[in-house]
Amino acid sequence: MVLIPAFISLGMWQWRKAEVKTGLQAELDALSTRAAVPLPTAPTDVEWLRFRHVSLRGTYDASRQVLIDNRLHQERAGYHVITPLRLEGSEMHVLINRGWIPAPDNHRFVPDAPVPLGTVELTGIAVVPGQRFFNLAPQPSTGWDPVWQNLDLGRFRQVVTYPLQPVVIQLDRAAPGGYVREWPRLDGQAGRNYGYALQWFGFAAASLGIWAYFLFRRP
Repeated sequence: MVLIPAFISLGMWQWRKAEVKTGLQAELDALSTRAAVPLPTAPTDVEWLRFRHVSLRGTYDASRQVLIDNRLHQERAGYHVITPLRLEGSEMHVLINRGWIPAPDNHRFVPDAPVPLGTVELTGIAVVPGQRFFNLAPQPSTGWDPVWQNLDLGRFRQVVTYPLQPVVIQLDRAAPGGYVREWPRLDGQAGRNYGYALQWFGFAAASLGIWAYFLFRRP
């Protein structure tokens, strides 16, 4: 009586997670195939920007570039290179994910990720960074750390003096000044969630079968 509803509830929870990921990927696929729209220079609603294919022009702020640690590509450890870009004709900035670079053999050394100089013209997909993180160590409250465990937009806003759009632009593969850009699909683990859901439903069915066996068997 306790286990069967619990197993079914856990199965439905995993099933819903898979459906959410599949739905988000479908939304991204639909919006990203449209013509690129200019990224606004005024603060913009995050839901309007989500998954938009945008074009932008401006200059990079190399002094506030940050590397996001523990990012894998083809089972190799590395970093995502995040560089703020000042949009031309305004003080508004937006974070650009310029792609993945490999980590050196000695993790104490920070790899070089040169920043293009002058005005650049880019296109990319606007994504909303996560807000729930698990940090392996306390984050510094002052100063500037060139390597972060997670891309925390709130923390970034605390250390810069300029306004920041609420999204990160994943640079298109054809855009200049980037690195490896094979962005993971949002539904990449949906199949795993469906598998977990079926396991939980299987546990519920097994519990029902065991209960029926001991209930109806002859002494």
